[in-house]
Amino acid sequence: MSAAQTQKESTEAGWGCLESLGLSQKELVLAEALQMEYDALSRLKQDKNRTGPDQTGPRASHEIHCKTLNPPTERPRPTPSLHIPAPTEGNLLRGLSGSDSSLNQPGGSQYPLPLPASPEVRKLRDVSGSSPGDSFGPGSGFLSKGLPALPDDVPPAIPPRHPIPPASGSETPSLPPRPSTKPRDVNLFTPDVGHQKVTSAELDYDSIIDSLSRLSEDRTHLRRADRETAGKPVARSKTLPPQVPPRTYTTIAKSNKNHRRVSAGPVRTSVYLMNGFGYELFQVLEERDEEVAAFCHMLDVLRSAYPHSNYSTNAGFVWSPSVGHDELHQALGVSMKVTIISEHFREPLTFTCDGSSTVDLLIYQTLCYAQDDLDHVNVDDYLLKVCGHEEFLNNSQTLAGLEFVQQCLKFDWDIRLSLTKRSTINTKLARMVRKEDDDAPSSMNHCILLQERPVKQTVTREALTLLLDTFHNEAESFVLSQVELSLHVERLVQSVKALCSSLAAVETPDVTAALNQLPACPCRLQPKVLRDASVLAVKENRESVVEKLTAAILDLVELYCSTFNANFHTTLQSRSCMAPIQEAGLVTNLLSFNVYAAHRIPITWATSYEGFFLSCSLTHGGVELCAPQHTSKQAISKYLFHLVVWDQRVCFPVPINQLPRETQLTVTLHASLLPPPGGGEEKGKQWRSIEALGWVTMPLFNFRHILTCGRKLLGLWPSTPRRSGNARTSSPNFFQPDSVILQVDFPTSSFEVVFSTPPPADFCPQYEFSRLDTTSQTQLAYYQTESVWACLVHLDALGLLHASFPDQELRRTAVQWMDSISDTELLDYLPQLVQALKYECYLDSSLVRFLLRRAIGDIRIAHYLFWLLKDNLQDSQFSARYQHLLAALLCCVGRALRDEFDRQCWLVSILTKVAQKVRDASPSSRQGALRESLEEMKQYFSINSCCRLPLNPALLVTGINIQSCSFFNSNAVPLKLSFQNLDPLGENINVIFKSGDDLRQDMLTLQMIRIMNKIWIQEGLDMRMVIFKCFSTGRGRGMVEMIPHADTLRKIQVEHGVTGSFKDRTLADWLQKHNPTDEQYDKAVENFIYSCAGCCVATYILGICDRHNDNIMLKTSGHMFHIDFGKFLGHAQMFGNIKRDRAPFVFTSDMAYVINGGDKPSSRFHDFVDLCCEAYNLIRKHTHLFLNLLGLMLSCGIPELSDLDDLKYVCDALRPNESEADATMYFTRLIESSLCSVATKLNFFFHNLAQMKFASSEDRLTLSFAPRVYTARSDGLIKNLFICRHIRTASTSKGYAFVVRVEREGQLEVQLVQRTFEEFQELHSKLGLVFPSSKLPSFPSRLVIGRSRGEATADRRKDELNGYVWHLIHAAPEVAQCDLVYTFFHPLPRDETGGASAKPAGKELGEIKLSISYKNDKLFIMVMHIRGLQPLQDGTDPDPYVKLYLLPDPMKMSKKKTKAARRTCNPTYNEMLVYDRIPRGDLDQRLIHLRVLSDGAFWENTLLGQTFIHLNRLVPGQHWVDWHQLGGAGSDSAH
Repeated sequence: MSAAQTQKESTEAGWGCLESLGLSQKELVLAEALQMEYDALSRLKQDKNRTGPDQTGPRASHEIHCKTLNPPTERPRPTPSLHIPAPTEGNLLRGLSGSDSSLNQPGGSQYPLPLPASPEVRKLRDVSGSSPGDSFGPGSGFLSKGLPALPDDVPPAIPPRHPIPPASGSETPSLPPRPSTKPRDVNLFTPDVGHQKVTSAELDYDSIIDSLSRLSEDRTHLRRADRETAGKPVARSKTLPPQVPPRTYTTIAKSNKNHRRVSAGPVRTSVYLMNGFGYELFQVLEERDEEVAAFCHMLDVLRSAYPHSNYSTNAGFVWSPSVGHDELHQALGVSMKVTIISEHFREPLTFTCDGSSTVDLLIYQTLCYAQDDLDHVNVDDYLLKVCGHEEFLNNSQTLAGLEFVQQCLKFDWDIRLSLTKRSTINTKLARMVRKEDDDAPSSMNHCILLQERPVKQTVTREALTLLLDTFHNEAESFVLSQVELSLHVERLVQSVKALCSSLAAVETPDVTAALNQLPACPCRLQPKVLRDASVLAVKENRESVVEKLTAAILDLVELYCSTFNANFHTTLQSRSCMAPIQEAGLVTNLLSFNVYAAHRIPITWATSYEGFFLSCSLTHGGVELCAPQHTSKQAISKYLFHLVVWDQRVCFPVPINQLPRETQLTVTLHASLLPPPGGGEEKGKQWRSIEALGWVTMPLFNFRHILTCGRKLLGLWPSTPRRSGNARTSSPNFFQPDSVILQVDFPTSSFEVVFSTPPPADFCPQYEFSRLDTTSQTQLAYYQTESVWACLVHLDALGLLHASFPDQELRRTAVQWMDSISDTELLDYLPQLVQALKYECYLDSSLVRFLLRRAIGDIRIAHYLFWLLKDNLQDSQFSARYQHLLAALLCCVGRALRDEFDRQCWLVSILTKVAQKVRDASPSSRQGALRESLEEMKQYFSINSCCRLPLNPALLVTGINIQSCSFFNSNAVPLKLSFQNLDPLGENINVIFKSGDDLRQDMLTLQMIRIMNKIWIQEGLDMRMVIFKCFSTGRGRGMVEMIPHADTLRKIQVEHGVTGSFKDRTLADWLQKHNPTDEQYDKAVENFIYSCAGCCVATYILGICDRHNDNIMLKTSGHMFHIDFGKFLGHAQMFGNIKRDRAPFVFTSDMAYVINGGDKPSSRFHDFVDLCCEAYNLIRKHTHLFLNLLGLMLSCGIPELSDLDDLKYVCDALRPNESEADATMYFTRLIESSLCSVATKLNFFFHNLAQMKFASSEDRLTLSFAPRVYTARSDGLIKNLFICRHIRTASTSKGYAFVVRVEREGQLEVQLVQRTFEEFQELHSKLGLVFPSSKLPSFPSRLVIGRSRGEATADRRKDELNGYVWHLIHAAPEVAQCDLVYTFFHPLPRDETGGASAKPAGKELGEIKLSISYKNDKLFIMVMHIRGLQPLQDGTDPDPYVKLYLLPDPMKMSKKKTKAARRTCNPTYNEMLVYDRIPRGDLDQRLIHLRVLSDGAFWENTLLGQTFIHLNRLVPGQHWVDWHQLGGAGSDSAH
């Protein structure tokens, strides 16, 4: 192949790369035309210089003389006959052209050779002073073929990344060396005054056009061969344009593993022309940021410690979570049935195991049935899997230590496990030894596709190159201009303005000073300009102006590149150039800096504000180190842009050696409101108010602990009404493209000021806690110091990760203390730890490493960490940090898990679109829209065979049951989705998908309730709480677990009509319906008592509001739980100005009815109150834990948790400074207040009315006491009904039930059923909803004068009901044979009892429960409960109260009494009675005389019982809690 052919291919390769830049067709045509013109003119000049002696006239000799005067612009010219070999790696940067950094790699192209030149081209080259090397040597940018394609993976192993400096002594240097004394000489504009411009008269345009045509034909031929189009040839006009430097474009170079993180290669976008002007933009990779480079290196080291071969940290599947050691007692010693399913045997095996049995023992027992010879069987080769879940049990774990087993025991679920061989388990999520996993370098590029928004965008290298070329052309025209100087000035200023506008609209003082030497022009009118334009008539003055302007612009470009982390830079910095280091502790200078201006001021501010000033403060952990410093007030100025100029020095009265390492500089921009238009004295102070417009915070020491220096650009974050809990990022605001930018100049010196951490002995001096100030004592209240801080438990260490503790050593120690936390416990606190990342000063920290280590070793942690980090990308202030952390996580977990996360994100995006379509559809067409939209899910699962749900990584689904999907009639229209389980042994997986609701608040609330439940279990108190999963997958969307066999209270109550919320029997009847036997019902009531008590305590502490009956659910097993936590921390739902949540928590009479077993208080109510108070006091002991957890979430963006006042609500609710006795009395009053509140029932009723519009006509009516619907076909036709008698009911309501004899056709046996009058009334009311009243018989009146529950009333009602049922059974067939009638008369389990059974009588006169204690000469007697009091003589319940005397008391001066309870035989008091000044020695001789009396009218009180209690059994300092028997008058039960 000839040299010419090689050159042509090189040319075509260079232009072919233009297409990959995304340039428009017009830009491609213009760029190629300019390049072709310049190349053709250069060849024409060269040809004319070689045509003979007639061309070597005086002009040629003058040009030779000029070249001798300017040797730096001369370049070696390779001749066409000389073949130059490819450069070696050491000479990599010599003679490179254009912008293709792939030439910087070993094995790059050879030096390009010039094309044969025509005489016209040779002539043009002689005139312009260029050389063949200028056209196709350095600077031309045409590339040769054969360059190796470089892979996409980036990062190198050792940071930081610096550009590779060009080798000295190069024969073809990329740039002339810069003199050390004048670092900016290379950027000066120094035209060659001796050179003469080529005029149009001297050019042979016909020859030029012919040359262009030949060149175009050659290129067209090559294009057809390569099928690459870089633009169309453009004919040359008769007017010569300004000479444009040769320029090329190419795609960003890729790196490979052997050259990891080589951050820069020289990319020269222009060369020095005849005038000596030049610049170069060096392409750099993403990790050129030193902090990011160091972070990537840390990831390399971290990942190397967890190789893929380590099975314990790379199992490839999900382990079943375990419980804490303190929760084991919940299931230890409990006998449980476990069912094992395996392919080794046909029928499942059932074992009865103890909770202490290990999993491997269970496997061994199973293998005994499946294997004949166990000698060659290894138990470790098998694992047990939870049926229906893709999670496996650890063989060394006990059954009691598994969360799954404890859940099964709580809800009486069957424990079903599957025996699986370890070799057959799907381990696709494991990391492998491939280039995407262990062998892959750590990179920040993996999260690009998973992010929903970019962090920032910068100007591209190509666009900036075009603007720099334009500026060069205008500067050259300005220098060489003879006439129309004002026009050239205008064009020059416009080019500068375009450059500054692309560089974040920043106008530095150097640019302003240079522009001030130009006369005024329309695009820049201001007073500080050159008044005498005649000065610029001298060419040397114009050159001086351009020289200063060029230097200022290049400085601005360099500042922009370093600020915005652009992918190019202006200079190459040598790694060997290390500045001397100075310890910060030795620098006594005061901290100072210069504030120049605020750029990018919105134009609207000019008409709204005046008197702009800055407030600068130094803070450490949110505490100011000194008084803030303020600048002067300035107005908005108009230069190239609107800006506020201060140019003022700010000095803090703090020496540098006294600054903590984590010191933050906060600058806030303030302004005064302009007075409103028109005068008026009443407008007085309003317009003078000062507003904060923006702020920025930056660390004074960077991640290498070096004090910041030099010029900085800081983007201001817009000021909002800031609340005290919000965190402030230490990064400037370059996320918003129009943010105001502050220019600050820090002092520079010849050395770097470094903060060095003292050795531990000096770093941890001893302090006496009592000598610390009050603030420090408060902060360290839970972290007492002895000689050195002792190792705290991990829960206490959470508080040290708050923003108030920025010290790196302290945070590192806190993370070390947390290192012992189990993976399951870590998941409980993971949201707070992710938020704590905001409070870290730098990207790399001990907390980041801790989380990444745990994520590498456990897929469940990696799963939830991924979604938490992804959700926080929406936080604009911290999105850049979370972007890097998310990239680090994806880099660590391996390719398989990254693909799994990608599938989950895809699934969520599809469901979000489906939810939006359903919500936008009309209510009548929503079901059709849902099914139509879910068809896309079928396509999704046809591409992805299965996917794990974001709600739980153990839920693996393989499809969706569209027919089983529906939606809920609420404002957000949540979707009820039914997924097909991949495990055939499991049921379908039902979840709720919400779009339009922020689920982060629900997540946080459920997390707090889950932690409360664990605290109760650890203390031996199981509150039977229902804990369901809820997870946010982005702002305004997420998934919620559905709890089976549960209904809302509204659905239960409306079974008794729209006024069902005012009735007491609704919940009891519903539980009785689903638990027909006494044993089942008693168990359900027990579950209800515990869970209701837990809900009361949890909802009160967290201030959960908007509690209507659709937000409370009840399981058929009796477990009550709350859902939908849209309002919490006391932010009540308002109805206009009326607060809807008036009670402390939801506890209504129908709940008390279930607890008491009727409408009268019973001893079970005492148990309920005791449970509430005990649970409340247990949580109070952990007040600091909940304040720490909620405090770490102050910056998460939840609107109702953003202020310290929100934390104060929780602190006030927990009352940490009160004693347990005071807290018990306080919560007892809350129970009484909630039970007596009518507002709760009214709220329920109004909600029932509001939800009636959503009621569907297709809803099937049911009876509240019937567990299911029965029909005439299932039970047989009824031929006769007769009410034979009435009996007393077994309930404490003292009502009567009517025994109905039911005769059916074809059945000889007669059935007897028992129904109350209220149940007959419910039947009639629901029949009236289905049939017109004309078809129904009239129902007996409920109005009864006198006692409605007397026997006479029951006799009369029996006759009336007999007439009703006779007419009912003889009514029209559609009425008589409807499902409601047959369900009503279907036998229930209670009908088999045959009548009421009297309950055994309790104690004769009852018992009283007291809590007695003695402390500090005070006797404390808490009257808690009384049970078993007898009714009064008239049969009514008494109004009991307790009266105490402390004997001996001859003067009756020790009388104390409680308040009277109303109409109850089982009152609850929880009142404290205190006797002062009781000496310890007199305690044994004291006696308590206690009397229980009924409060009667006119002071006629009735004695109900009494007792005497000796205090010689009382131990000082301890609580004596016991029941005491009451005796009658004259008795002495104490003796």
